[in-house]
Amino acid sequence: MPASPPALDLDTAARLRASIGRLSRRLRPTAAGAAAGLTATRISVLFTINRLGPIRLSELAEEEGLNPTMLSRVIADFADAGLVTRVSDPGDRRAALVETTAAGRRLCARMRAERTDVLEVALARLDGADRRAVERALPVLEELAQGLKGRHG
Repeated sequence: MPASPPALDLDTAARLRASIGRLSRRLRPTAAGAAAGLTATRISVLFTINRLGPIRLSELAEEEGLNPTMLSRVIADFADAGLVTRVSDPGDRRAALVETTAAGRRLCARMRAERTDVLEVALARLDGADRRAVERALPVLEELAQGLKGRHG
């Protein structure tokens, strides 16, 4: 009979959630996003369009957990700013798809690079053992994130 995994300390999930939340909040602001006047929600929507687009608005609303009215306003603002474009869905001419423009892709790349640079500086401040511990934890954290995919709330 295989041994069962050890029980989690009751505090582990709460500490992990709090740490991930702090990391997320501290990585969220970027100079490029601020210059574009983007809120955290709008940055998330733009990244999702960039990653999954072209995407239907209904799918985007579900992915982001936003109501369609709010999302329509965000998309209209993005289109006005030249960050996204609307295209007809070839499978259903009544539906529209959105995708990032070259300007939208460049903005996403700048924000991603800024966040990566901030993390690289923070990681460089850690001693070698702690950096290796972070590296060893990455596959487990990636699996944990995948397991939570599609969960809203």
